[in-house]
Amino acid sequence: MFKHILVPTDGSTLSEGTVSRAVVFAREAGARITFFYAQPDFPMPIYGEGALIDPTTPEQFAKSAATEAQSILDKAKAIADSEGVAAATDTVVNEVPYEAIIDAADRHGCDLIFMASHGRRGIAGLLLGSETQKVLTHSKTPVLVYR
Repeated sequence: MFKHILVPTDGSTLSEGTVSRAVVFAREAGARITFFYAQPDFPMPIYGEGALIDPTTPEQFAKSAATEAQSILDKAKAIADSEGVAAATDTVVNEVPYEAIIDAADRHGCDLIFMASHGRRGIAGLLLGSETQKVLTHSKTPVLVYR
């Protein structure tokens, strides 16, 4: 049924568990995976009384973010490789992760997005928002939520 699965990951413990489960799912479905990481953009400095000055340059920030992304994606791909599941990786810089996830699924022709959810409910879910909820709301690609 599903042939190409996008698995967004952020390197968190929850996300690592989801990567492992997605690999098993892909192996059973005979699907391939694209692991995806949305890199943050350099935060705009805030000036004024009491503002903290961050000595990190935009270039240093970008290099650090790219290194972190590659490390996270390499770990995910190693899990897929160990299970014999065909996998690729992708990362982009985008301040709006849910949009980056949806764009990645479209760009790679994925027919399923396999995501983690923290399972926040009530006021916490409303206030904190959820990238998973936003993907569910805006994506035309089916989304499988793993908790």
